[in-house]
Amino acid sequence: MADNTQKMSYQAGEAKGQAQEKASNMMDRAGNAAQSAKESMLEAGEQVRAKAQGAVEGVKNATGMNK
Repeated sequence: MADNTQKMSYQAGEAKGQAQEKASNMMDRAGNAAQSAKESMLEAGEQVRAKAQGAVEGVKNATGMNK
């Protein structure tokens, strides 16, 4: 009986360890996805800023304000 209890305890510990590892991996992937999204948003923001600056320069050139 004690042998059975030890085996069950071992299996429960093993299952817990596997669950913790899976949770850790999921958290890592979520963190990586969040970082990737942040970088994408920063890049998109920079592109918008550059286009807006180009539009401003175009208006200045068209109105003669850039001289």
